[in-house]
Order: sequence, then C-alpha cells, then structure tokens
Amino acid sequence: MRLGVQKKMLIAAVSLGLAMAAPVAGIAGDTIKLGVAGAHSGDLASYGLPTVKAAELVVADYNAKGGINGKKVELLIEDDVCKAEIATNTATKLVTEGADIVLGHICSGATKAALPIYKEAGIVVMSPSATDTDLTLSGDYPNFFRTIAHNDAQAIAMVKFAIDTMGAKKVAVIHDKGDYGKGLAEIVKKLVEKSGKAEVVLFEGVTPGAVDYTAIVQKIKRKGADTVLFGGYHPEASKIVTGMNKKRLKVNFIAGDGVKDDTFIKIAGKNAEGVYATSSIDTSKNPLFIAAVAAHKKAYDSDPGEFFEAAYSAALALLNAVEKAGSTEKDAIIAKLHTEKVDTPVGNIYFDEKGDAVGVGFVMYQVQKGEFVEVK
Repeated sequence: MRLGVQKKMLIAAVSLGLAMAAPVAGIAGDTIKLGVAGAHSGDLASYGLPTVKAAELVVADYNAKGGINGKKVELLIEDDVCKAEIATNTATKLVTEGADIVLGHICSGATKAALPIYKEAGIVVMSPSATDTDLTLSGDYPNFFRTIAHNDAQAIAMVKFAIDTMGAKKVAVIHDKGDYGKGLAEIVKKLVEKSGKAEVVLFEGVTPGAVDYTAIVQKIKRKGADTVLFGGYHPEASKIVTGMNKKRLKVNFIAGDGVKDDTFIKIAGKNAEGVYATSSIDTSKNPLFIAAVAAHKKAYDSDPGEFFEAAYSAALALLNAVEKAGSTEKDAIIAKLHTEKVDTPVGNIYFDEKGDAVGVGFVMYQVQKGEFVEVK
C-alpha cells in the first residue's frame, strides 16, 4: 500500500519517539498497556464493542490473579469508527500513549491503514475480525496476527455452498467497494469462474450509505441471477435484501461474515429471513467459550455480540505471549505466538508463519425465525 507524504512523516515521527524511549527488552513501565482499537460508535459499533468487553473481561481476570510478572494490565481504548482515515489517528494515539500490544482493528480497511504505524513502532497487533487476505499472506506485516480465517477461506465456503449445495447457475457478485467487501467479492468471482459450474452475470459495487439500492436490485433481476454473493457489511446488505423483497425478487442471498450479526436481523426485520452468511466455526460447546459467555452475562447482563469469542481469544493469546516471553518487546512476543499454544474460546491455537491462527475456519449460517442458525 502506498503512503502519502504526510503519513510517512507521521510514521517517522512516531517511530523516532518510540526509538528514543523504548526499552531493549523486558517489561518496562508500571503497567502493561493493551490497546483496543475498533468501531466503538457508528453503524458498525456492534462489531467493535464486543471486542472492548472481551478485553475488559480478560484483563480483569489477569489483574485479579496479580497481573503479568507482578504488573497489572491497563486498557487503552480508542474508536476508529471502522474508517481508514480515522484509524491512522487511532493508531498514532495508541502508540503515543505507550501501548505495548494492540487488540484490533475490526474492519479490514481500518486495519490496513493502521498497520504501517504499528509496524514502524514495533508493536504486535491482533485482530479478531479483519479478514482481508493480504493482511497476512502478503508478508508485509510480520507484527500482525488474527484469530479469524482470511477471505480466501471464506470465499471458498461461500462459493462451495452456493454451487454445490444451492445449485447456483447465474451469480451476481455485489460488494461495498471497501477493502474487506471488494476483496472478498473479487476472490468469489474468480472461484465461481474457475468452477465452470456457474456464470458470473453481474459484478458490481454499491456506495455505502445510499438511501436505497433499487438500481442494483433491478440489475440483478435483469441479469436473471439466481444467487447473490455479497461482500460487505450489514447496513448495505439489509437495504439490498429489503429492496429485493419489495421487487418480489426471489434469489438466494449469501454473504460473508460482515453480515452475520444480530444487528442485520434487527434492521432488515422479516426481510432477513432466509439470508445466508458465513462466520467462524461454532465453538459454543468449548468450556472456555461457555465460561466467557457466562462472564459476559454476569458483567453486562446481556449476550455477547459478533466476534466476541475471537476477540476474547486474541486478548488471551496476546497476554499469554507477553507472559511467556517475559517481555513486551516485539520479536519476543512474535516468537511465542508462533510456538506457544494457548487454550481459548475458539480452540487450542497458535499462529502460522504468516500470522493466521491454526485451527479456525468458516461455516455457513442462515437466518431462521429471527436468528442465525448453522446450516449442517
């Protein structure tokens, strides 16, 4: 990704400041600072706030046991609204506030914008939800890890389900023009074409925040699509499926994990019924998952939101690596993430050489009677 002159100057300034102040090894300072970055307000807050609560719960447990090597863990929470232009400021603020490790960001575009700043500052970052394939497979950010599978795996799940299970023949691939949505859609398009079993009759992006999407619905109808494969988030998806139902357009709507959120159901209402969306493998029978959900209900008197278990797992993995390394130094933490397994709500995991969690993946869900149910 090319950076503008101003961003390069900003990164250089931050890097210089940390180079002057950072310790060579060990855990410096009175506390270990865990930054939490993501959408904590706006349309996509339902994705980011569960991460904040996951971090709060994990940190509370660590501190109740005396912290790490006698030092308490401190949270630094910053909102990026899932916008790339704000994420750079969020990352800079966390760096200048002395974050030792960062949980986040939530959206792929915001993550991609922030990562150069963390890389220059020598800070390890772990996302529970940013699936853009290049974030890890490009090799550009060895300080980046995630507890969710990348878009290649998600696209395979979507296309395989559409063609092999639903019998799709004419596919409309729609996206929201963002790093996550468009990136996912491009992979989906290639996979459909490569299959030789279905035809991509429409590939087009929509503009986020539009009042309605009648135009794209009409194009889907004119092209004779029997299936829509969507890359993007729930605000746009809810308007598209609502528009499809108004036009009595009966086609399968299959989305990525950016739609698999209860907020989609609340906004789309009855129009959400029958919609499919991929998401992480259900680990709800995992004892640590059960314990984490119970802790959330006790602390917040509510069920956790989407990506909670992946965020809880990321917080555990980061703090476990710091504890095992006995250091907040980047290379020491990275070495432990690659080699030390840790029990989490998403399983007993470690991270491959690219930074992806080993043992996670995607399955398909469908909205049935007002809730997402795994399709067996």
